[in-house]
Amino acid sequence: MAPKRSAKQSVTTDDDVEETSSKRPKFKKNDSNSEDPLRQPHHFAAEAEENGIVLRKYYPAEMSNARAQAYNADQLPRPIEQLQAAMRATAAARQRTRVTGAVVHWFKMDLRTTDNRGLWEASQKARAAGDDVPLVCVYVVSPEDLEAHLTAPIRVDFMMRTLHALKRDLAALDIPLYVETVEKRRDVTERIVEFMEEWGASHLFANIEYEVDELRREAKMVKMLAEKGLAMEVFHDTCIVPPGELHTGAGKQYAVYSPWYRSWVAHIHANQELLSTFDTPAKNPPAAREKVAALFDCDIPDVPENKRLSEEDAKRFRATWPAGEREAMDRLEKFCEEKIGQYSKRRNFPSNAATSTISVHLAAGTLSARTAIRTARDRNKTKKLDAGIEGIQTWISEVAWRDFYKHVLVHWPYICMNKPFKPEYSNIEWSYNSAHFEAWCNGRTGFPIVDAAMRQVKSVGYMHNRCRMIVASFLCKDLLLDWRMGERFFMENLIDGDFASNNGGWGFSASVGVDPQPYFRIFNPLLQSEKFDPEGDYIRRWIPELKEIAGKAIHDPYNRGAGSLAKKAGYPKPIVDHKDSRDRALKAYKAGIERDKP
Repeated sequence: MAPKRSAKQSVTTDDDVEETSSKRPKFKKNDSNSEDPLRQPHHFAAEAEENGIVLRKYYPAEMSNARAQAYNADQLPRPIEQLQAAMRATAAARQRTRVTGAVVHWFKMDLRTTDNRGLWEASQKARAAGDDVPLVCVYVVSPEDLEAHLTAPIRVDFMMRTLHALKRDLAALDIPLYVETVEKRRDVTERIVEFMEEWGASHLFANIEYEVDELRREAKMVKMLAEKGLAMEVFHDTCIVPPGELHTGAGKQYAVYSPWYRSWVAHIHANQELLSTFDTPAKNPPAAREKVAALFDCDIPDVPENKRLSEEDAKRFRATWPAGEREAMDRLEKFCEEKIGQYSKRRNFPSNAATSTISVHLAAGTLSARTAIRTARDRNKTKKLDAGIEGIQTWISEVAWRDFYKHVLVHWPYICMNKPFKPEYSNIEWSYNSAHFEAWCNGRTGFPIVDAAMRQVKSVGYMHNRCRMIVASFLCKDLLLDWRMGERFFMENLIDGDFASNNGGWGFSASVGVDPQPYFRIFNPLLQSEKFDPEGDYIRRWIPELKEIAGKAIHDPYNRGAGSLAKKAGYPKPIVDHKDSRDRALKAYKAGIERDKP
């Protein structure tokens, strides 16, 4: 039977993370309730809040640059350090905890049975305890977490469909998957404890998620369970190389991709076991299955109302994005068989369909990065990741970006709190022109390559990576809109929305992330269009108004003699001049970056 709910549940919060009261008062400009300078909000915080940058229902105001710098100076503990400290403090107690009625694996963004370290470790623990100890799996649907984390409805729909496939796969191993909706995010922790008590479980296993909320929540859970005589074990699984393992010659964390990647490759070559995959969990013995038989009959709940698609969209996306780990492996194998050899030459052209499109599966955890890299490597002529077939080398280096951005997130956690990687870039004065933002969102800017990409994401919940860079640069450099508005839009609309990768991509394009290059990295949308969609095939696919326009005019119809055709078809004129916008952006960046300099 399903666990019973308690009448009263609570969990403490952290100043940088979640605030569970929806009645939290707004602050006034230049006002603070604390004399501590590290608790003062940033001087642009009120404006950011007014434009939807910070969800004050759940989070504090945007922190000051001084607070962000305090993380850099090791004056504030990083969330990963809080979790590591909790693991050290409870190590002896966890070691003493004996397995009793059951072992539980808590699924999060690791929705697969194959090559799942936490699940495999839980299975090993249960089997070592005897034939009457079942492995039980649990997944919590938290509508408030989905809202706080800006999770796209299309992604939630994919996750819920994946849970149905996962439940079937686990049932074939006589392992139950219990899924429950917990309405208040503050109740999730206590609810999981109730599951364990109801099932008589002594051990909870989980893979680590690296966002701030999740790391701090798990640090508290590790200590709370230890106080109750229970054990929580957490594992690095998302990244091939765990965050914190790679350092520069000076012993610091890498903040630039190229040297980080060389170190990442060398580390894997020296530690080949990092690409060893984990087996599926062992089947629950008959006696163990019988103890939890009622859980097999528990249904998976509906998609939460706050993230529900229309019936029409749900049906369409089911066909476009089939769910489950089998689909993930089929897609990976097909890519490696048919496309990876030419990947380096064809990947930047959105009309080519030359990419793997496995990002949705990496984000949902229906495919591990280990399996992806190992599968590609095994198609090569060498076991080295940076040698052999060029297409395979390039694809592996692209997948590695996901590791890199998670490493950055772990060491510089304030990027998960609405701050840029370099805190001083918070001083850039952005525009909040709602008409420009609406035009960008709806693919009505008058720049065909930008509009095609934006219409693609609105239609299928996905956008080619080259186009992500183009539209992001356009939003920040041509429209001078706050990059965080675009970052939020992507998270709320992409099926493969992953915080670290999305934030890293926006940091790159907006020149506020690692290796920012604000004065050089300004994409010219016309040149990008001509270079990466030379025949205009991608534009014509997503902008039917321009399908009759021939030749190079497709890239800039109003300035290349096709304005009357474009106007008649209802396509808008460009809303800004790129040269003027570029000059304005350079001035704004320079003024913002130099604002606090002595």
